[in-house]
Amino acid sequence: MLVVVVYDIPNDKRRLKLSNFLEGHGRRVQYSVFECFLTLEEMRQLHQKVKRKVKPAEDNVRFYWISEEAVSRVLTIGSPSPEPPPNAYII
Repeated sequence: MLVVVVYDIPNDKRRLKLSNFLEGHGRRVQYSVFECFLTLEEMRQLHQKVKRKVKPAEDNVRFYWISEEAVSRVLTIGSPSPEPPPNAYII
């Protein structure tokens, strides 16, 4: 399933820490927006880890679950459509 993670974090250090962390889980599509293809369990784990990295009183992080049917209807301008990462890489 596609999980879109968006955030608004006013503190530069926390924002950079979160963006670096999220780069290991998905593709950055805008400055504060990541697309991650995750299972439900992976999503729950990611949510818990992000929860420990932010200050809820100051920061705003949202996780949107997008169904496979909805992903196929995504329209983009200036970037590729969301696609899951390949199952394997050949080196």
